[in-house]
Amino acid sequence: MDVPAVAGDLLASLAARADADVAAGAQRYFPHGIRALGVRNASVVELANGCFRARPDIPPATRLALTEEVLSRASHHEEVLLGFALLHKVARTGLGDELLDRCEHWLEAYVSNWAQCDDLCLKLLYPFFLGHLDRIPRTRRWVASRSPWARRAANVAVVKFVRRTVGRTVFELPLSHVFDNCTRLMHDQDVYVQKGCGWLLKVTAEVHQDEVAAFLRTWHGRMARTTFRYAIEKMDPATRTSLMALGKEPPG
Repeated sequence: MDVPAVAGDLLASLAARADADVAAGAQRYFPHGIRALGVRNASVVELANGCFRARPDIPPATRLALTEEVLSRASHHEEVLLGFALLHKVARTGLGDELLDRCEHWLEAYVSNWAQCDDLCLKLLYPFFLGHLDRIPRTRRWVASRSPWARRAANVAVVKFVRRTVGRTVFELPLSHVFDNCTRLMHDQDVYVQKGCGWLLKVTAEVHQDEVAAFLRTWHGRMARTTFRYAIEKMDPATRTSLMALGKEPPG
């Protein structure tokens, strides 16, 4: 495969699907705006899958190189999503630690909004961790990243592993992992990092409600209101009411 040529063809095909009305409509999900072509997610995925329909034997390493090439040229939102979609089907077993290393780099170098962050977490990191459960703890170092998207991903990448059946075993994310991440990030100034903390706490509360409630009672006065409200969203009504009635409301 001529990687630069194929990347160019893919990006040209993506641009040909641009729709100004779709691009304008997408802006409502991004308060700070994004540079969008106006291509729906399903169309991005279809384009990525079509690339390999006639090339079923392309090895994962070549797909990784193609993703790198697309991301290095990306200037629009959907071009980043295209790069991630090219690797989705080989993320679980086709690649090893090099994928995790590249995901960390992409979060810091190419991801520029919450949707790209979450897409990387769901399309690449989720399947990768299904095949490499022992690598999940490596995400903990992302809480110290200079990139807010890597810091958000430190929590979003593991929400599906709070409790998950994988093969014949049940994997549970240690509560120490959850609470340490959220303690370290609760003062983060980025609202999407705060929401990521709240999301992880909310999912954890579905399995460990009492422990999450105790955590919130300890820290509610120092965490962002956004985090707190996300965290209690799916608790039982009595526990949620009790937590909402705490004397000191979390800061905004």
